[in-house]
Amino acid sequence: MKIVDLINKKSISLNLKATDKSDAIDKLVDLVNNSGNLNNKEEYKKAIIARENQSTTGIGEGIAIPHAKTSSVKNACLAAAICKDGVDYESFDGSLSHLFFMIAAPEGANNTHLEVLSRLSTILMDEEFREKLINAKSEDEFLSLIDKKEKEKFPEEKEEKIEVFKEKTSKYPKVLAVTACPTGIAHTFMAAESLNKQAEKMGVSIKVETNGSSGAKNVLTKEEIENATAIIVAADKKVDMARFNGKKVIITKVADGIHKAEELITKAENGDAPIYNHEGNVETKDESSDESAFRKVYKHLMNGVSNMLPFVVSGGILIALAFLLDNYSINPETFGSNTPLAAFFKSIGDIAFGFMLPVLAGYIAYSIADRPALVVGFVGGALANTGGSGFLGALLAGFIAGYLVVGLKKVFSVLPDSLDGIKPVLLYPLFGTLLMGIIMTFLIIPPVAALNLGITNFLNGLGTSSKLILGLILGGMMAIDMGGPINKAAYVFGVASLQSGQFEIMAAVMAGGMVPPLAIALATTFFKNRFTKEERESGKVNYVMGLSFITEGAIPFAAADPLKVIPACVLGSATAGALSMMFNATLRAPHGGIFVVPVVGNPLGYLAAITIGSVVGMIALAALKKPINE
Repeated sequence: MKIVDLINKKSISLNLKATDKSDAIDKLVDLVNNSGNLNNKEEYKKAIIARENQSTTGIGEGIAIPHAKTSSVKNACLAAAICKDGVDYESFDGSLSHLFFMIAAPEGANNTHLEVLSRLSTILMDEEFREKLINAKSEDEFLSLIDKKEKEKFPEEKEEKIEVFKEKTSKYPKVLAVTACPTGIAHTFMAAESLNKQAEKMGVSIKVETNGSSGAKNVLTKEEIENATAIIVAADKKVDMARFNGKKVIITKVADGIHKAEELITKAENGDAPIYNHEGNVETKDESSDESAFRKVYKHLMNGVSNMLPFVVSGGILIALAFLLDNYSINPETFGSNTPLAAFFKSIGDIAFGFMLPVLAGYIAYSIADRPALVVGFVGGALANTGGSGFLGALLAGFIAGYLVVGLKKVFSVLPDSLDGIKPVLLYPLFGTLLMGIIMTFLIIPPVAALNLGITNFLNGLGTSSKLILGLILGGMMAIDMGGPINKAAYVFGVASLQSGQFEIMAAVMAGGMVPPLAIALATTFFKNRFTKEERESGKVNYVMGLSFITEGAIPFAAADPLKVIPACVLGSATAGALSMMFNATLRAPHGGIFVVPVVGNPLGYLAAITIGSVVGMIALAALKKPINE
């Protein structure tokens, strides 16, 4: 089935007007409904939103391909839309989306729609073709362009042809590649197309295997693998890696297959890649041999932190609501649980929050030594929690657990192969947990618990001026790299402070993190002559990002002009953090932005700190940037 066979003219809009992502989804769903292929429009919309909550379908390059497979669809169909002004669809590359295709597939259907989507993703890699679509004058011209491009790219043949350019002088491709993304749809095939086109341009023979939702296609053969110079694995999910044992393999993200195809093919052609040694069911990771020790440690830590945050955020906000709903005068010693409703929120929040340290340690360990280390890390984190060593103890437990299991794998490698089945389910968890208990109980918990107590006493003893400096530093750190290691260090310190009752620190951290997007949004509103039209449009979105405590909203502006944007944001964030401390604002919730202000101690002072910091950032940015002529 071809792409044009799925598109009804009634489902095409060549002049879509949408204010934001939510509005775009509403209008695209209406276009799909115009085809008459939906049983229930609202259910289909829920399925689309559920898919977006997993990860954005804004695939970059100005393209968005939202999709859903649900029983509310009668027949597979496709809606298309052009938005000349562009919509912030939370694309991976930060670009506005101008070209939309929304896929509707019935539950239990075959994967014909995925085949069509793979074709769609492939032809959309051609920038000139995208421009022609965007400038189409009629629905007929729009469909004609797609039909012509599809026939050009996929000529009808008796046998499926996904083969790529090969040098006539060689029987086997010089370079092999595998592409795969979590959903197995757009990015998988875009990466394959990008690698194919770049290889043809460079005169390098290549074959690309795609691990899509409908299964692996163009599968690499044993002979091809044996004769290849190197293999590129551009994947964000597990692929079959055992077959590459002993070969030179470049392991990277699927996005690099799209955006760094030339660099990857050059390395592969020159054999500039490490030898891959397969160990068990290894998940593909971007672990190049020249990766620094700091980068590896940071990635392991972020794996733990990212898995921990949902527990912290949900539990922390529920606990904060318990204090908001409680009556302090009933019993100050049990504040937070005095009323039945408050006690209900507090008990659920405590349970969710209680998973924080075990999950942190468990997933740090998992990142280092894979699944066998998970239980050892969880136990280490739980011991840190009950033993009073807190966040720092759990962090150490995670790394100890990971490398402990790495060591156990080497120790037990001398056992017969017939015992391989019991290693991950018995030997590693049993001995790992036992050793972890000994190490934590006698070596880690006593000194770390004492250190935590000392830090808590130190923070409690800080005077007003010292707190101002601490707030200034933490607020500034939130704006230096906007989601990077420095930002995360400040945020993790704020989260850890919640356990020790230092609620002023979390308030200062969140205030500092809200300022960069807000300062940029204000600057694009009140100093329009410093920004292009596209930047002014993007700036509006930063109001929402800032108020929601999503510091990353400032990244596109910082990347475009770092020497002006970053100093201005740091100044504004540092001001907000210091003022938050000065006003004695407290925050028990680790996330939520403006939506958790009701649970903030001294909310008016807190809002004033954020407002003043944002205005300071705006003025600094306006002073640093010069007016431009568009």
